[in-house]
Amino acid sequence: MKLPKEILLSELLNYNVKGNMALNYGNGENVWMHPPVHRILGWYSRPSNFDLKRNVWRLNQIRQIIDNEIYVKGDPAISDLVTLNRFPTLIEANLININGSKIGVIADFLFEIKTGMIKYYLVSRSNPNIPGSSRWKLNIEDINDQQPGLVFCESKSIDDLPLLRSSIKNEFFQKGKKIIDRFDDMKNIASNRLEEWLEEDEDIIQNSDLRQKSFYNEKRKSKSFSDKKEDDPWI
Repeated sequence: MKLPKEILLSELLNYNVKGNMALNYGNGENVWMHPPVHRILGWYSRPSNFDLKRNVWRLNQIRQIIDNEIYVKGDPAISDLVTLNRFPTLIEANLININGSKIGVIADFLFEIKTGMIKYYLVSRSNPNIPGSSRWKLNIEDINDQQPGLVFCESKSIDDLPLLRSSIKNEFFQKGKKIIDRFDDMKNIASNRLEEWLEEDEDIIQNSDLRQKSFYNEKRKSKSFSDKKEDDPWI
């Protein structure tokens, strides 16, 4: 099976790692990366919940991916969690805006399997471990600086970034906003039509008044003329 060109880190860590002779090395646990150049070097898996050792893998050891399992070639490097925790990573680093305030957390990234180069990062508004939470796209060129646990960007707000995946809560908010906007539009249309109707009604009333006055004046003039005719002996 042909390997995908690009993959999310979260997908890679979700796979169960298997080797030759059906050896099971457990699921991926975290990434091994080089933050200054935004490149992933490999990842490590945990054989079992009771094992303190970790199996460290390079990307070029990936042989194929089938269903929920990733097959590797060769043997892993053996390390421990204390050592691996010293490795620099941008995952779960705080995203700092141009004003120096925290606006999100680096939750994931998309990278090329062949080269390990990271294409872009995915940002969460708060805790990235909350299932179904929203994800915003942070491009590499939008990053100003970085240091352990911190990533600095050009944006003022997380909403300035493109939204890649919306949570149920966010979708509900957006749909609610659309309904309110639609209601406001309907209210404005109804208000405009009412104003037009009132203006038309007022014009009708004014025209009616003019016709009544005109009819009254003509009738009065006619009556006045006839009365004069009866009173005047010379007519």
